[in-house]
Amino acid sequence: MFFNRRRFLQLLASLTILPVFQPVSAAFNELRHRRAIPSSGELIPQIGMGSWLTFAIDPNNADDLQQRENVLREFLRLGGGMIDSSPMYGEAQNVIGQCLQRIGHHQGLFAATKVWTHGQRQGLLQMEESRLLWGLPRLDLMQVHNLMDWEAHLSRLYDMKQKGEIRYVGVTTSHGRRHEELIKIMKTRKLDFVQFTYNILDREAERYLLPLAKDNNIAVIINRPFQRGGLFDYVAKHRLPAWAAEIDCENWAQFFLKFIISHPAVTCAIPATSRVGHLQQNMAAAYGRLPDEEFRKKMSLHIHSL
Repeated sequence: MFFNRRRFLQLLASLTILPVFQPVSAAFNELRHRRAIPSSGELIPQIGMGSWLTFAIDPNNADDLQQRENVLREFLRLGGGMIDSSPMYGEAQNVIGQCLQRIGHHQGLFAATKVWTHGQRQGLLQMEESRLLWGLPRLDLMQVHNLMDWEAHLSRLYDMKQKGEIRYVGVTTSHGRRHEELIKIMKTRKLDFVQFTYNILDREAERYLLPLAKDNNIAVIINRPFQRGGLFDYVAKHRLPAWAAEIDCENWAQFFLKFIISHPAVTCAIPATSRVGHLQQNMAAAYGRLPDEEFRKKMSLHIHSL
């Protein structure tokens, strides 16, 4: 279906104008920016959601649990795909599972979590516990968290993928740590996904990791897209430039996210939030025009000039 610009902007506005949880049209969801997983060709939305800190709450606190359910429900309503978690994130997987059970549908969900322990046996037990916490028959992506005992875990993950117990295999880093080891793994092991930090100020990944992922057909998940909120502090005293409207940005969250997902090697960014309003802002970055390389340079120069 063809949408002219006026019609598209009307639809985009509906993300926040429509009452929360009111269904979004299938035609509008088809306008989401999606990118193919190189190893399979499967398309996934480029804006996902992380759960570090934001979902690590007391699952017995009814108000907090309801708030996270609202966020997750709205994420799915707006065509969200990947939800990323880890056993390291405290109660996050338990909370996600309880919310999914209460919502009662998982349409479009791409469940991504991690193994974070030593030894194959402990890893196997941990991964099965994760699946049970999510309440799903199968998890989509299992990643070795921060490369912990990666050699032992990768051999197990390959076997699980072959048996159909998981769909994809990956490894992760954060804080810009252990990039040399990550590069070695990307060059010598068969990976479906890799996850690391990248944003408009933290751009070390552009030197080696992003080009290497593209050359080796590895999907890329970007964590810490907002520097855990640090980017918002950085621009707190500044207005969004008027020219940001040229790429359909209405706020800084969309500005930062569109910079990330417009990189040709990036498959998905996973901002974390515990607020429905912030979630809606993040999800709107999955729609509308994206910057080309020249515009990305303009965005970067502007941020560094503040």
